[in-house]
Amino acid sequence: MSGAVLFIKEDLKITSVQVEILVGSLNVLSLVGSLASGKTSDYIGRRYTIVLAAATFLVGALLMGFAPSFPWLLAGRIVAGIGVGYSLMISPLYTAEISPAMKRGFLTSLPEVFIVSGILIGYIVNYSLSGLHQNINWRLMLGLAAVPAVAIGIGVTAMPESPRWLVMKGRTDEAKRVLIKVSDSVQEAEFRLREITKAATSMDSINGDWHGQGVWKELLLNPSRPVRRILIAAIGINFFMQASGNDAVIYYCPEVFKAAGIHHKRQLFGVNVIMGVAKASFVLISALYLDRFGRRPLLLLGTMGMAVSLAVLGIGSKFLQHSETKPMWAIIVCVVAVCADVSFFSMGLGPITWVYSSEIFPLRLRAQGTGLAISVNRLVSGVMSMTFLTISEKITFGGIFFVLSGIMVLATLFFYFFLPETKHKTLEEVWALFEDKGQSGGDQREMQMRDI
Repeated sequence: MSGAVLFIKEDLKITSVQVEILVGSLNVLSLVGSLASGKTSDYIGRRYTIVLAAATFLVGALLMGFAPSFPWLLAGRIVAGIGVGYSLMISPLYTAEISPAMKRGFLTSLPEVFIVSGILIGYIVNYSLSGLHQNINWRLMLGLAAVPAVAIGIGVTAMPESPRWLVMKGRTDEAKRVLIKVSDSVQEAEFRLREITKAATSMDSINGDWHGQGVWKELLLNPSRPVRRILIAAIGINFFMQASGNDAVIYYCPEVFKAAGIHHKRQLFGVNVIMGVAKASFVLISALYLDRFGRRPLLLLGTMGMAVSLAVLGIGSKFLQHSETKPMWAIIVCVVAVCADVSFFSMGLGPITWVYSSEIFPLRLRAQGTGLAISVNRLVSGVMSMTFLTISEKITFGGIFFVLSGIMVLATLFFYFFLPETKHKTLEEVWALFEDKGQSGGDQREMQMRDI
């Protein structure tokens, strides 16, 4: 969208406000998908929820590609947004539930690896298609999203259902067969099945009638202290992920660099490609080392790096704003600062938000709790995307980058004090990290019965 919107503006003659609505609507409507995804995945299963997400992507892409006017284009963006909400919840959740503890960080960060890879491919496609007529190029840029949507629908036929969901539905034999496929040995599969069954038995949920009922009440109306701590951690990391402004920087990067003095469209797309390469490289590094170094060190390094990068970007933008000559060295500083910002994001908040959100909730609350946390993510993303240009017009791009830098300083403090390390722990063990430290063994068992 960041590249297509340059041509959409000229072709459909839309205003800056309509651009903000078009860009931000996907994130706002993804709130609907993420809120619904938890209940849906508890009811019909993780696999069919992935199919539902792919179907909405397909419809949304086709609507945007063939849109004759702005309302039709917006309708396609809205449908695609609902699919985004579903996929952002179900992809890391499904991966976390089938992954062994020692590899869960790497495997659960793969959705972010492929999101970033998709962004990079999008930049390259935009660059390649930018020379076509403006009535055709943006339609291809958006309509080609139907291709991976079809691929997801085909690929899901080879994917097993989550063994944890199967156990909750009373289908233990099927769960064992799945665990044998995704474990290194039959002994490991049997051990994992015992742990999952123990957790499900303690919450009295091994029956075919369970489909997530009562979870919202347990999460929001009467949460225990461990559940409340989990909610604070999950909602906090999702809030700061989008309050970092990363989505807005990606969407409006061409606008930022136009203000910095880069006006040729192919040059703007070229900067996008450079930024995409930086994001893809660092998210892969994070995925490879997440299980070795842990969640907290990479998360803290990433947010501190973003705070510094955004401050430098703010200084560079302010300098260029008051400079008539637009010196090349200042433009290069801004390009490097943007690349550093997205790189530190891809090292920390980008992949780790999905990993952490999907692994800290106990089994009974996992799908709907993760959906709630990600709905906050989407809400903040929508607000940031739909107000970024308006706010930047009031306080300038430099001013908004200084604000984002301050937010990242607050994020670093929040993560340091409220997020415990979860590496190498099974999903059934992670909940204990949020218990009261001084509880006796009997209290812990009681809390496990009530909260797991």
